[in-house]
Amino acid sequence: MSYFDREEVEVLRDCPAVSIPYGAPVTVEKGCMATITQKLGGSYTVMVEGNLYRIEGVDGDALGFDPHEKPPVFVPEKPLTEKTVEDAAWVVLTEVFDPEIPVDIVNLGLVYECKVEQTGPEAFNIQMNMTLTAPGCGMGTMIADEARYKLLTIEGVENVVVDLVWDPPWSRERMSESARLQLGML
Repeated sequence: MSYFDREEVEVLRDCPAVSIPYGAPVTVEKGCMATITQKLGGSYTVMVEGNLYRIEGVDGDALGFDPHEKPPVFVPEKPLTEKTVEDAAWVVLTEVFDPEIPVDIVNLGLVYECKVEQTGPEAFNIQMNMTLTAPGCGMGTMIADEARYKLLTIEGVENVVVDLVWDPPWSRERMSESARLQLGML
């Protein structure tokens, strides 16, 4: 599904969701029509009566799809080292999407730093600094939580801290060329 392809479905059951861009929990009610605007990173962005909502993949059945369970453990290249775990972290982070923009947080330029520290023979901690496209974005905590959750799927990772930072401020220049191309900004 491209950014401009939309699919309309009937909601099959009451479904928990989060309003975009405010991040408030809501229930999308059974029987209403939802336009799917984005299916990326294991979640859905839907428009219902002019409002955008994010529905997690585990609730995909409410939209007529197979539910997505917890992502599988991501196994980095062996042996596990700070470098192989960091490489895995960057791969995993490309599966985290801003629910309003069909580009992952890495290519959007939102991830400023991803440091891996080895704490045992095959045990690692990750410290990540990221920002948002706008400081007032209500989805920030949710995006940061999703990044943390997906980083914890990497084999050997025991602890992840994701901090939202505002310096330097995000700008479009931080986006990758492919992201700018995808969004028609080239």
